Amino acid sequence: MTDTYAVFGNPIAHSKSPLIHGWFAEQTGQDMTYQALLAPEDDFQGQAEAFFAEGGQGANVTVPFKLDALVFADKLSPRARRAGAVNTLQKGQNTEIYGDNTDGIGLVRDLTDNLGLDLKGKRVLLVGAGGAARGAVEPLINAGVARLKIANRTPEKAQQLIKIFHGLQPEAELAAGNWDSLEGNQFDLIINATSASLSGNVPPLPRGLFAPGAVAYDMMYAARPTPFMSWAEDVGASEVSDGLGMLVEQAAEAFFLWRQVRPETTGILHRLRMLLQEEAHG
Repeated sequence: MTDTYAVFGNPIAHSKSPLIHGWFAEQTGQDMTYQALLAPEDDFQGQAEAFFAEGGQGANVTVPFKLDALVFADKLSPRARRAGAVNTLQKGQNTEIYGDNTDGIGLVRDLTDNLGLDLKGKRVLLVGAGGAARGAVEPLINAGVARLKIANRTPEKAQQLIKIFHGLQPEAELAAGNWDSLEGNQFDLIINATSASLSGNVPPLPRGLFAPGAVAYDMMYAARPTPFMSWAEDVGASEVSDGLGMLVEQAAEAFFLWRQVRPETTGILHRLRMLLQEEAHG
């Protein structure tokens, strides 16, 4: 019997998740289908309940429903509970719904496996304190960073994240503040976890943040460099990357949770990058 999976979002037509999971299934010989489902902004629960009642086995969840999915799940993984957001749902025994968050592990896998970065001992700046940032904090700490600073327009939100993850790895220095608090600091890795690039903007960060050899990473992705990537190159980043690899790696982690087989991602990422470039020039 073919198992059914989906991704919920609003909007959702642009999602590459059905394509990615279709490639994963083909590569690993899994008998499954995967579709994109547009959920009403005011009724994620109703849509999700109907999907699982009709035989759905698992789902990904994207903007703006990751907090709704947190509430919807019957059980949460420790990382999803601490992140306060769910991007992966799985039907368990007795129709219980299990909620997890694979965003952060997808980010770290892209940084380490695809980009070849060693995060141990690094000074990292996480820009933004919303849902995307929440999922990234714990995996970054567990990867052995020496210092993690979270900067946000409203520093109170960044401080809240520090409180949640304080003590997870005592040797990691955690700090929070607004844009002005960054003056005089330098980092080995700066991650843009805001959605500013979608609107063609860049967070108002001061210059001089990039240490020699530093990397800039935008969680957003596009066929062309994002505004954040272009800004970072102009002000001293040695290497820049978008978040397409994070998209593929978080999907692979969800696929592994559902099917207990881990797909190979390097070829998938290359195929997806080529497709985006074709779409941009088509």
